[in-house]
Amino acid sequence: MFNNESILVTGGTGSFGHAFVPMLLTRFNPKKVIIFSRDEMKQWEMAKLFEGDSRVRFFIGDVRDRERLYRALDGVDYVVHAAATKIVPTAEYNPFECVKTNVIGAMNMVDACIDKGIKKCVALSTDKASSPINLYGATKLTSDKLFVAGNHYAGNNNTRFSVVRYGNVMGSRGSVIPFFMSIKDKGVLPITDERMTRFMISLEQGVELVLHAFEDMEGGEIYVRKIPSMKVIDLARVIAPDARHEIVGIRPGEKIHEQMIGAEDSYFTYEYPEYFKILPKINNWDKCTNRIKDGVKVSEGFVYSSDNNAVWMKDDELRAWINANREKIGAI
Repeated sequence: MFNNESILVTGGTGSFGHAFVPMLLTRFNPKKVIIFSRDEMKQWEMAKLFEGDSRVRFFIGDVRDRERLYRALDGVDYVVHAAATKIVPTAEYNPFECVKTNVIGAMNMVDACIDKGIKKCVALSTDKASSPINLYGATKLTSDKLFVAGNHYAGNNNTRFSVVRYGNVMGSRGSVIPFFMSIKDKGVLPITDERMTRFMISLEQGVELVLHAFEDMEGGEIYVRKIPSMKVIDLARVIAPDARHEIVGIRPGEKIHEQMIGAEDSYFTYEYPEYFKILPKINNWDKCTNRIKDGVKVSEGFVYSSDNNAVWMKDDELRAWINANREKIGAI
């Protein structure tokens, strides 16, 4: 669907963009892939990876800047909205800035996509948007609601919006795997809580879900990929078997377990072989057969969280993934 089309990725110099752009260029032959972000140095470094490929363009801008966003969307067909302020403690201590990017930025994107006649926009969300307890999660839940409602807001315009939700990406910059690997030789690893669990998703799995959303969406769906869980204390043991564990307590706004789907969403959630789909309640779209397709309704009160997951990552699986991705871990 992307052959000879123009795709713009906000926050495109981040971990997702570094995985998404090469996969897009390999599988399709787009007219243009536009990286929209505000960090010129990250764009400079990323541009070196695609030197000689005229399809990849770079556009300095901020989703807070409505006029710049409108200019960037000229001639664009599809959008992936990955830009966000996402570090939990940073958001807690800089709440106004988090709201400006995650909420005002989402509003700007919805308006710009509709006014510019974008065909489809997929926004990236987070596990923290489900039953949020921190500001980052609250802003991303608001963002999710804005993109879902954008389908109604568009009226007779054909622009469609959907959301993809997943947790912390394995090996991404600032995440637990590269952090533990960077300090494992000290002999002590800080453990937030010995009960803590996390979903384990690779960048490639996240990209696959976004590509599927573009193919499948009617508008307003929230896609949640089925992925394995792992206890953080087991993850630490795999990375540094001989290290001592020091329990340090949870950070402000942090959860012991990740949650992707809350009980309140169960009334509108359908299950598929590789993912779940939360359908929008507005306009009775949760009963729309074109959105449900072959999905099976989950049971009332269903919760999809990292501690009640049916699938758990084994030590050998994590070890194999680390060995296969050692050069990439923490790089982007």
